[in-house]
Amino acid sequence: MTQQPHSTQQPHSTPTGEERPPAWGDSGQAPGTRGYGAPPSGGGLAAGGAVFAGVLMLMNGVIAILQGISALAKDDVYARVGSYIYSINLTGWGIILICLGAVGVATGWGILQGMSWARVCGIVLAGLSAILQFMFLPYAPVWSVIMIAVDVFVIWALAANHPAPAGANR
Repeated sequence: MTQQPHSTQQPHSTPTGEERPPAWGDSGQAPGTRGYGAPPSGGGLAAGGAVFAGVLMLMNGVIAILQGISALAKDDVYARVGSYIYSINLTGWGIILICLGAVGVATGWGILQGMSWARVCGIVLAGLSAILQFMFLPYAPVWSVIMIAVDVFVIWALAANHPAPAGANR
């Protein structure tokens, strides 16, 4: 048996006693210092869904910023609604959408970078976005329904993916 050169990462033992090299994302950091490593790992569909949710959050944030700018720039971009229970003028919607979009961009980037705070923030932000899209329904009904469906998918994908902390034995 030959001795291998010293590595900074030691092989991990499996339950049967076999040694295997460290998996991608095993950085040796203490759990909770960086999050769950990059990219999200775990069971196939949920892990892929978490990456896709990060991309959706990033794109949704950019689109919300553009929607907010268009609502602030010209009041004739969206149709005026006569009487609706949730009445907020378009200037208010513009400010809400720009703020929500900026937080969405940061959260989407954090999800793609594997930050644990971004996963929790993404679930909360997607829930808030679904509620606000419901309130925005009379201004853009088709778009709002599509965005509510996207928000439900993002919530599922981020909640279903349970990644192991960086440095944990898998």
